Amino acid sequence: MSGFGAHLKATPRALIVQKNGKIEELPLSRVRHLLVMGGHSLHTSVISRLLASGSCISFFEADGEPLGVLRPFGFRYDEVVREAQSKAFSHSFALAVAKGSVHSRIQALVGLQEHKDEPLFYEGELEILEKSYAELEFLVRMEELRRVHRLVSDMYYEILARTVPPELGFRRRTARPHVDVVNTMLSFGYGILFGNACVTAIGAHLDPDMGFLHKGKGGLVYDIIDPFKPAMVDSAVSAIARGGLAEEDYECTPSRCILGDELLQALTKALQERIRQDIIDEQVMALRDALIRKEDYLVLSCEGR
Repeated sequence: MSGFGAHLKATPRALIVQKNGKIEELPLSRVRHLLVMGGHSLHTSVISRLLASGSCISFFEADGEPLGVLRPFGFRYDEVVREAQSKAFSHSFALAVAKGSVHSRIQALVGLQEHKDEPLFYEGELEILEKSYAELEFLVRMEELRRVHRLVSDMYYEILARTVPPELGFRRRTARPHVDVVNTMLSFGYGILFGNACVTAIGAHLDPDMGFLHKGKGGLVYDIIDPFKPAMVDSAVSAIARGGLAEEDYECTPSRCILGDELLQALTKALQERIRQDIIDEQVMALRDALIRKEDYLVLSCEGR
C-alpha cells in the first residue's frame, strides 16, 4: 500500500482497502506480507489478524525509507544461525556482494547499449567499469571494497541517467529527500525490494542489521538486494521514464517529489512483474547455508530468468 490517504481494516477472511472512493477486498490468506508505504490509516484488526495468521507487516516512509517490521509474537532467532553470522569472515561475503553488484550493473548498462542507436558510454567508461570489477578480487581491505563498489555505483547511475529524458531532472543517484521523479521511483522500488528480502531474511533467522559490505540498519538486507536492483527495479523505472511521463503523473517541489496514484499503480505493476521472490528466497537460503557450513557465498544472477 503506497501513497497517502488509504483506510485499511480486516475481517476474519478479508483485508479491506478504501482509497479515493474505491473499496477493494483481498482474501486474508493471500496476504503473507503487507508493505505500508506513506501515510495511511490502519485499523488494529489489520495488525492483529495478519500477525495471528503468521504474516508480517513492514512500514516505510513515502519515499521508500525502511522504518520497521512487525512479525508474529513468539519469533526467536536460531542461535546457531546468529552465531554463524556473527563469526563469519566478513571480507569473503562482502567481496561476493561487491562482485555481484558490480557485475549486474555492468551487464545492465551493456544491455541498454544494445538497444540504443547512439553510444551510451563515453570513451573509456566501460573499460573503467570492467577494470574495477577485475580489481575487486585483489582488494584485501573492506574500505577498498566499499570504495570500488561506490565508484561503480556512482558511474552506473550517471550513465543510466543518459537513457531517460533530460527534462525529468535525473542526473545521478541522490540522497533523500529526492526532488526528481526518477530518484523517487527508484527509492520506491528499492523499498519494496527491501521489504520482500527483509521478511525472508528474518524468516531464515538472519539478523537483518548485521551486514558485510553494508553496515548499519538493514545492512544485511542491502547486501542481499544490491545485486538485484538493476534487473528487478532499475529496469522497470527506466522503462517507465523512457516511455514518457505527463505533468499530472508527479509533483516535484524544491523540497521533495511526490508520485501520483496512477504512476504509483503503473510502477507497482511493473515491479511486481520484475521482482522475483523465488530468486530472493533462494539467495537468502544460499547465504544462510554458506554461513552455517562455512562455505563460499555465491550471488545469484537474474540473467536469463
